[in-house]
Amino acid sequence: MDTDRLLADRYRLLAELGRGETGVVWQARDEALGRPVAVKEIRAAEGLSPAEVRLSYARLEQEAMTAGRVSHRNVTTVHNVVVEDGRLWIVMELVRGLPLSAVLEVEGALPPARAARIGAEAVSALRSAHEAGVVHRDLKPSNVLLGNDGRVVLTDFGIALVKTGAARSGEPVGEPEFLSPECARGQEPGPAADLWALGVLLYLTVEGVSPFRRDTPKETLRAVAGYVDGALPAPRRAGPLGPVVEGLLRADPAARMPAAEAERLLRVAAAGGAPRATPPPASAEARPRPAGADVEDGGDRDGDRSAPPAPGTAPAPPEPSSPWDADRGPRGVLLAVVGLLVVLLAALAVAVSLR
Repeated sequence: MDTDRLLADRYRLLAELGRGETGVVWQARDEALGRPVAVKEIRAAEGLSPAEVRLSYARLEQEAMTAGRVSHRNVTTVHNVVVEDGRLWIVMELVRGLPLSAVLEVEGALPPARAARIGAEAVSALRSAHEAGVVHRDLKPSNVLLGNDGRVVLTDFGIALVKTGAARSGEPVGEPEFLSPECARGQEPGPAADLWALGVLLYLTVEGVSPFRRDTPKETLRAVAGYVDGALPAPRRAGPLGPVVEGLLRADPAARMPAAEAERLLRVAAAGGAPRATPPPASAEARPRPAGADVEDGGDRDGDRSAPPAPGTAPAPPEPSSPWDADRGPRGVLLAVVGLLVVLLAALAVAVSLR
């Protein structure tokens, strides 16, 4: 037992808060500042060679230091990274509350408005992290903390690197049911992969079941890797979250709903509204042509839907286009200018006669 151990001559370990695949979380006290902190003791996956362990720790240390630069109320603040006794220890803000996984286990599926609030806070945290160049890699209910102070806090950024021995090239990082299709096929996770995981998390939160979980991790990974749009079981309880879930769970990462749009829709749903996703931009063929543009096929120009001229007849002159008056044409503009000059001359004559 490491209870009462003084880590790095500063952090005293007081009690074990929990343990999982990546290590043990301790409640501790920062003796230098006299404040409570959480310390995560990272333990590399079994079966790794010493060189793979060192590589995993080095990558995670860099990820943790980068995550420490993310300043956001929905991200656990990283205070320090310590390497001691051949292990990695991450000193973090102590968040008192429960993980979303524990809440779902006790309460079951959550109402859409509550799930939307959790999702809005989570995607806000992801946006801040992505702007800082940090990808979570393992977003899932156990890494979403619901604080006693009402905050929704994301934790464990990048820690999945040591869970599966990511030092081995080609191995996907993260829980199989929350992996994006591109990551399940061996690609490096990017911001779009975190958004996919958020979509799976929202689906699970409102439906009470995971859309991709199978009997074994291998079968789950195969289901995710082979996913195509439209193959997802339609959510029945999502209500206003339906458009967000659909937008985030698109197989092509480039087609996924942007984080800013997802946050906007989720905040509307959290307030009890019925959000509507912004329609995708029209294709080039569907966009209206600018006034005066050449029309090779004889179609309408700037709203003119008249038939093309009959063969052998001269085409009608083009409609006038003027920045002052697009409807009158050159003659109308000239008349307007002359009229304005007459008014000005009359005013000048009246002013002279009164002197």
